[in-house]
Amino acid sequence: MKRIWFMVTWMVIFMLALSACGTPAPAMTSTPAGPEELTVMVHDSFSVTEQLVKDFEAQNNVKVTFLKAGDAGSMINRAVLSKNAPLADVLYGVDNTFLSRALNEDIFESYDAPALAQIPASFKVDSQNRVLPVDYGDVCLNYDKAYFSEKGLVLPESLEELTKPEYKGLLVMENPATSSPGLAFLLATIAHFGPDEVWNYWAALRDNDLVVVNDWSTAYSVNFSGSSGKGQQPLVVSYGSSPAVEVVYATSPVADAPTAPIVAADMCFRQIEFVGILKGTSHRALAEKFVDFMLSTSFQEDMPLQMYVYPVDPAAKLPEVFTKYSEIPVQPVLMPPDIINANRDSWIQKWTETVLR
Repeated sequence: MKRIWFMVTWMVIFMLALSACGTPAPAMTSTPAGPEELTVMVHDSFSVTEQLVKDFEAQNNVKVTFLKAGDAGSMINRAVLSKNAPLADVLYGVDNTFLSRALNEDIFESYDAPALAQIPASFKVDSQNRVLPVDYGDVCLNYDKAYFSEKGLVLPESLEELTKPEYKGLLVMENPATSSPGLAFLLATIAHFGPDEVWNYWAALRDNDLVVVNDWSTAYSVNFSGSSGKGQQPLVVSYGSSPAVEVVYATSPVADAPTAPIVAADMCFRQIEFVGILKGTSHRALAEKFVDFMLSTSFQEDMPLQMYVYPVDPAAKLPEVFTKYSEIPVQPVLMPPDIINANRDSWIQKWTETVLR
């Protein structure tokens, strides 16, 4: 009896073993991890070719969300107010007129991107690399070619000449209290004349019937005769790249731009835009990759026709419309961000008292 029980037991064990060998246990499978999310805070003028972003997302298994936060000043205010609970991982679009406030509020983490080696030193304003330069543009006077030709009027080639009687009522500018180009033009005059003597210059411009509006769109699209052809002022504070925009967006093909910038010494202010990794990000590695992406050749060459700015990488190729119709001033005005930050509010107040009251 015991022998039979013993034989049966071993037969059961043997059959179980054969069953295990013949029918393997199902393999364990894992669901691929979904893409991480990266939020980039940008100003309202930000634009990029959609396919470039899709390529970046595919290469890094990430979903990028762009959070538009107003103009550069509004964006920095939002980033500062939320710095203890950041709304984004990366911030792009702070320029040198608002940079010091962002640095003083300590909202960025340092990042020594490899691409910095190719960027000229003149664009690097933070030795700690808390922000990295991405692009630049020059705020310059633009003029209506047809007006000056028809009137036989010589172009003003200095700030001083704008106060001459022949230019009376011909210039429209944006209020520096509400407009970045307007502030840039004010800074150019302060750098040229000095913070004490400049107000006499602005009083002279006021007496020469300077026209002031609140924003660039009104100044360029309504008041400036070179854009709509219906405005009353043939001189406007705009950008050195504006003539290229006129060609690109012309309703019908044009042989030449109807406008051009005046790029004489000290008449243009250089704005530089930066990108930085926000403190508190939980996606530091991806944030670095996105900064690298903005400094890559593909992104640098995409910017001119997306945001009408110049790439900081000198190796990036410019579109023909830029090289043909836009001009880069040889001697633009540059002012240290800390000087701007320390005096911006008082200078704007003094300008308002001098020009508008």
